[in-house]
Amino acid sequence: MSTESWSASRPTEAHHERRDAQGGPPPGVLAVVFTALFLVGLVLSTVLAGGEPFPSPFGDTAEIVAWFRAHPDAVQVSGALQFGASVPLAIYAATVSARLHRLGVRAPGATIALAGGLLASGFLACCGLISWTLSRTEVLELPQLVRALQYLAFATGGPGHVVALGLLVAGIAVPGLLAGLLPRTLALTGLVLAAVAELSALTLLLDGAALLLPLARFTCLGWLIAAGFLLPRHRSQARAAARRGGTGGSARTSVTTNTADSTSHSHEEA
Repeated sequence: MSTESWSASRPTEAHHERRDAQGGPPPGVLAVVFTALFLVGLVLSTVLAGGEPFPSPFGDTAEIVAWFRAHPDAVQVSGALQFGASVPLAIYAATVSARLHRLGVRAPGATIALAGGLLASGFLACCGLISWTLSRTEVLELPQLVRALQYLAFATGGPGHVVALGLLVAGIAVPGLLAGLLPRTLALTGLVLAAVAELSALTLLLDGAALLLPLARFTCLGWLIAAGFLLPRHRSQARAAARRGGTGGSARTSVTTNTADSTSHSHEEA
């Protein structure tokens, strides 16, 4: 009796272990690594520059060129770490998208999260490589080229990266709210932050809108860390969270989740 019970439980345990292994690395940890690399790049570059922040792309050309010529090491370190930060961000987007699919999300949210995360990663990688280019002596001898590359670094690492980061947040927050996968307050906060991130695109038209960039960037980073740790791994955890969430939309969420659960179960049996 005990032998039969043990042998019957082994395939189930092995099945869950395989499914956990296919779930990818913990997205919360990936978000922490991405954020840490990005922040370390900011801090180290500022320290290497003697406390002087990066010059605004809207400033005087002579002052901008003089700053880059005086602090090539700071620019090089910043570019390298920004490029490095783009890697865990891309893995985060792929992992979260796959987890949303496993949780039964069939709406476009999971794909939007993947597209937004990959775009945000790509823009950040481009910004890092352009910044690295700005640290080269040959480039710094050409003031007009320095100014053009700084504009390009700002466009890719500023509105380009932040707007795409907002898509990643929205792609997680919407199914997190509708399917009860995330705490309601966190999901609603994500929608607000995603809207602010999209509004930062106005920086391309209005210089004053650049204030939205750090606001959206750093709040979205914190939100991605929280969502990465709170997003459930299995549908059973999602159903339990929905039941704890109370009434209202939870009944509809339960029906949707149960439907996805039964569909997935039938596919596994097939």
